[in-house]
Amino acid sequence: MSIGLGIFLFVVGAILRFALNVQLAWIDLQLIGDLLMGAGAVVAIIGIVLLVRKRSTVTTVRTAVDPQSGENVAQRETRSDPLP
Repeated sequence: MSIGLGIFLFVVGAILRFALNVQLAWIDLQLIGDLLMGAGAVVAIIGIVLLVRKRSTVTTVRTAVDPQSGENVAQRETRSDPLP
């Protein structure tokens, strides 16, 4: 969702910056386009970072000796999303 929003903001900013030749006295559309392109790039980068972060995994392996039988017991725990 955030990657798409970043691309959308970047495209709208590029249209305002490069495609429109409208001069308004009360607003600078080229500056607004620059700001939107910058915000779009930041949002897309944050979206990519969060997407990569969600893919990390945590694996915990514990080994112990069962007191009743004397056998080695291994317990494996895997999480697709780490705890905060």
